[in-house]
Amino acid sequence: MKRLLFLVCGLFLTASAAFGQGNYLVQPGDTLRIEVLEDGNLNRTVLVTPDGRFAFPFAGSLRASGRTVEQIRRSVVASIKGSFASEPTVFVSVAALDPTEDEEDEPPTINVYFLGEVNTPGLVLVEPGTTFLQGLSQAGGFTNFAATKRVQLRRTDRRTGQQSVTTINYRALSEGASLSRSIRLYDGDVILIPERRLFE
Repeated sequence: MKRLLFLVCGLFLTASAAFGQGNYLVQPGDTLRIEVLEDGNLNRTVLVTPDGRFAFPFAGSLRASGRTVEQIRRSVVASIKGSFASEPTVFVSVAALDPTEDEEDEPPTINVYFLGEVNTPGLVLVEPGTTFLQGLSQAGGFTNFAATKRVQLRRTDRRTGQQSVTTINYRALSEGASLSRSIRLYDGDVILIPERRLFE
């Protein structure tokens, strides 16, 4: 009975979200909330990266930019249904839009925090509009023990309190990989550089 009630409530919330978000095309920088009714461990908030994609368990990297939440939902279902006995029930909604870029409202500097294997850990004050690579250079770059393929950008939405984590492969960028759009830093961003594993 509780499961049925949960399903009905979920369908109602999804219908309400679809009404408001049905025609919206997701953009890089938006945050999505994805829930799988059959496995709550998969529920998470994901950030759409500058290349227009996001990562999800069992699905890998999926395209979101330029798609509606319904198209993204179908894509998630198609990608993970092989891991379930029957087709899973997936809900997708836009949790937060890309932070506004109104220069008039921006402070002279923003707070960005660097943790882990970086030469100058701690708070770094940078100008609004500073990109990830520019901010990293102001933090003195990596130590010799940095796992440069697993750099984490952690961002908290001020309105919802939801945190999203984006993994950045700095090594690929240093070897010539490109992004369709630079990763811009926002006030309160945390950049965590893990320690390199053995043979990594």
